Amino acid sequence: MDSETPAHDREVDARGLNCPLPILRTKKTLNDMQSGQVVRVLTTDPGSVRDFEAFTRQTGNALMAQGEADGGFWFLLRRR
Repeated sequence: MDSETPAHDREVDARGLNCPLPILRTKKTLNDMQSGQVVRVLTTDPGSVRDFEAFTRQTGNALMAQGEADGGFWFLLRRR
């Protein structure tokens, strides 16, 4: 991630976990957050790109940014 990436309030480190665990851990974290707060999720599962796009469409949370870094993937989601 670079300095252009927005700040985040919480982080979920789901590296090494496969579907559906990254989504489940993110959902649990989002449930404990206030509206408008941002969570950064770190994963290594290539399927998580598609999973998080679908998750945000279904839940109404915003996928603010995503990318690849250090052999994994990162996502920034804003709580609805």
